[in-house]
Amino acid sequence: MKTCFCGSDQPYSRCCGPVIKGTVKATSAEKLMRSRYSAYVMAAVDYLVDTTHHSKRAGLDKKDIENWAKTNSWQKLEIVNASTFSVEFKAYFRDRSGKKQVHHEKSAFVFENDSWYYVDGVFNEDI
Repeated sequence: MKTCFCGSDQPYSRCCGPVIKGTVKATSAEKLMRSRYSAYVMAAVDYLVDTTHHSKRAGLDKKDIENWAKTNSWQKLEIVNASTFSVEFKAYFRDRSGKKQVHHEKSAFVFENDSWYYVDGVFNEDI
């Protein structure tokens, strides 16, 4: 049994899989963030767009998201800190040239209409 990409002890089929498929909703900002990481691993672009707050969707480009998801080799997710409406995390990956990278972000989330949404984040050196 392979554990979920998000680093939980659960298999993907019982952790982020059902959230990404839409059969269950994320129950917290942290759960949404974990499922979004798994969505990058799986290149689930529609899920990433759908879980971005509607006020931030206009600037999204599905091809860019898909390219970013597929050209990186996602290694692991580390949750640094999580509160009700924010999650600080590090996503470890290898870029297309094989170089090790760390995406360090403090993300902001909102809960609207019975669902969690990603709003924006502060990245790497700005944290």
